[in-house]
Amino acid sequence: MDRLDSMSVLCAVVDAGSFSAAARRLEMPLATVSRKVNELETYLKTRLINRTTRQLSLTEAGQSYVAACRRVLEDIGEAERAATGEYASPKGDLVVTTPVVFGRLYVVPLISEFLSLYPEINIRLTLADRVVHLMEERVDVAVRIGVLPDSALIASRVGTIRRVVCASPTYLSTHGIPRHPNDVMQHQCITFEGLSSAVSWTFSSGQSPIAVPVRTRLVVNTAEAAIAAAICGLGLANVLSYQVAEAVRSGTLEIVLEEFELETWPISLVHAGQAPLPLKLRAFLDFITPRLRSRMLQEPVGDV
Repeated sequence: MDRLDSMSVLCAVVDAGSFSAAARRLEMPLATVSRKVNELETYLKTRLINRTTRQLSLTEAGQSYVAACRRVLEDIGEAERAATGEYASPKGDLVVTTPVVFGRLYVVPLISEFLSLYPEINIRLTLADRVVHLMEERVDVAVRIGVLPDSALIASRVGTIRRVVCASPTYLSTHGIPRHPNDVMQHQCITFEGLSSAVSWTFSSGQSPIAVPVRTRLVVNTAEAAIAAAICGLGLANVLSYQVAEAVRSGTLEIVLEEFELETWPISLVHAGQAPLPLKLRAFLDFITPRLRSRMLQEPVGDV
């Protein structure tokens, strides 16, 4: 039995919440995952995981053993990084995650430039409109949009974005320009799952937010679809400012109700802050942070 490999599999099972989910994440047969955990339990002569048809939970012995496994695996990872020279020169693999549209517009061009400067660094970029868990999914750095919860993660702000309501000039000339949030109730709306409700939109009025019912004609699951529908003249869309920056510049969309916008959201680069910080990560942060800040300053619908 390869105990280190079995420890890694056990931690993956715990992180994934089930044997089948861990097998998918590890790209390993389910029978192999189950066998490796069973081998550990046989070796230790104790049960680590309570298995039921509905859920998986650690035994008391399992809780302490998994915590020890994580420490051992992290120490080995640190030793391997030091041995391969990761702390002597910028080299190795980086995992980066960012929201889909933000990544396509801003991060991918910068990564292309970064990789040309650092030929010994490779990057795996994940574009996802969800909060990716850095430790569980082994991510080195993430772009986060929104107010960050308290955590041990290290965050550096690179800008802010607004939540804006926009529509095409054709739509506004036909249906009129809303001057107050309550006017939205008389308009056709496009809603984007994950940012705005299909039932109501929230605006700022003085010190308190106000929720306005909306008449949704179309519900989409990506910001790009909402923006495309707005450009086609289907109605008002409630999206993030950077997502419509190009359309605003080109005049295909116009922002309305600017004086009633909610407080801006920060854009942050987030990492675990391990010490010593690998040179590959330090090089990437030093490269991308000032460039993202500069790009945000150049946007007509965002600021730093």
